[in-house]
Amino acid sequence: MSQSALLAHDLVRTLGSRRVLDGVSLTAAPGHRIGLIGENGAGKSTLLRLLAGADEPDGGSVVRPPELGFLHQEMPFEPASTITDVLDDALREAREDLAELDRLSRALADTPEDAAGYPDLLTEYGERLDRAERHAAWDADRRAEIVLVGLGLGELPHDRTLASLSGGQRGRLALAALLVRRPAALLLDEPTNHLDDAAATFLEEQLRELPGVVVVASHDRAFLDAVCTDLVDLDPAVDGPTRYGGNYTAYQAEKRAERDRWQRRFDEEQEELAELRHSVSVTAHQVAPGRAKRDSEKMGYGHTTGRVQQQISRRVRNATRRLDELERDQVRKPPEPLRFRATGLASRSPDGILLSLRDVEVPGRLTLDRLDVQATDRLLVTGPNGAGKSTLLAVLAGRLAATGEVHRRGGLTVGLLTQDTVFDRPDRTVRDTYQQMLGERRAEAVPLRSLGLLAPRDLARPVGELSVGQRRRLALALLVADPPELLLLDEPTNHLSPRLSDELEEAMGTGLGAIVVASHDRWLRSRWPGRELRL
Repeated sequence: MSQSALLAHDLVRTLGSRRVLDGVSLTAAPGHRIGLIGENGAGKSTLLRLLAGADEPDGGSVVRPPELGFLHQEMPFEPASTITDVLDDALREAREDLAELDRLSRALADTPEDAAGYPDLLTEYGERLDRAERHAAWDADRRAEIVLVGLGLGELPHDRTLASLSGGQRGRLALAALLVRRPAALLLDEPTNHLDDAAATFLEEQLRELPGVVVVASHDRAFLDAVCTDLVDLDPAVDGPTRYGGNYTAYQAEKRAERDRWQRRFDEEQEELAELRHSVSVTAHQVAPGRAKRDSEKMGYGHTTGRVQQQISRRVRNATRRLDELERDQVRKPPEPLRFRATGLASRSPDGILLSLRDVEVPGRLTLDRLDVQATDRLLVTGPNGAGKSTLLAVLAGRLAATGEVHRRGGLTVGLLTQDTVFDRPDRTVRDTYQQMLGERRAEAVPLRSLGLLAPRDLARPVGELSVGQRRRLALALLVADPPELLLLDEPTNHLSPRLSDELEEAMGTGLGAIVVASHDRWLRSRWPGRELRL
């Protein structure tokens, strides 16, 4: 294996009382761009930190290329450092390579070919030349400017201090520094956070051109599809993390095929279980003590019954043994994908309009001339940050007053998933909150565990101890289990794994009722089947 490969073997990492990684291995060769996917808490960031050497594993080992770049949460610079300081540090290796090549060139010109030190000089020159070519050193300064523009930082004066930049700008500058350096291995944790569409597309192009190793943890399905040559799913599986060849589209196809195979195996096993139970019951009855002899058995009963009984008993024992094995090791039922269950209420409006807005304005936040939401609408609201997407949803939900005309159909039920969810009783457990808010009958009809939005270990936790993402998934579960006539979702795929995001999108296409979604998710937007309103 090349020296520039990244190799991890049997990594184990325990945080608190929870084993986050248990025997994870990974081989990443130059030219491979590996995406790490899975639920929050599956260990993506933990694995990246172990690969980078930022944390030490409790077991296992990592072999790293000599040049490795890791996208940290914060750059290792003082707040008073400037953009120029960051760029100079990123360009340092390229400039050193060029200066050293210049020195070696002069030394070779001044040294006779038959001199004792000439072969060593020539070898050193060749190694340095290879290194400079890998880093595209001659183009580094121009590349730095291109990267800054591509990531939306081109207009910032280079004397700006890091303290004067926003968190998003600092994150993009850290990413720019890594792209300028071009290390042999690049480790990135959610790199498209804080990037608009143009910057995300630019990043994808840059990563595809890198000759080395790229390992990235991301929820961004469009990014995973455009960049990755392999995906590693860290969500718990029988045999541990699973590696899939190809991009996100290929992963989706394989996961669908996996689920179909799982469903077929479950169905076949349940059919065999039913047959075995019936066989054991009926055959056991045939040889039960005290059973009356049939007429066909009476003549030679004493002569043949022993052999017949032995054969039947053997069949019973074999069937019972197989039944015990299947019941002990049977395949569990595949989890049901998300579904928005039809309420049957959406057709009450004769003209099909649930809600209409005319000349609506929230000063400084939203201006909208006209909007009608039909009873079965699928409406996507898009626009840059600050355009008023969340404000519009709050107006539609009746949680924010606006000037103009807002007409709602009488008795309209509305549900809103906000970006930050707060529950009134943070001391109440997840399970109790779900049951109290839905009602006992509905909670039994749609068990929380069946939705797959929260891990079973979290159901007994107080909701106040949940992360932002977990609270949003609980709020989404309440809406999925008993959907209103008008469902409003603000950035619904935030904090969801790619798999759950796929299921949510499919669920939005089923059932009655109207759904209005505000989203910056490129994958969702590119596949939206309904109307779009751009603010």
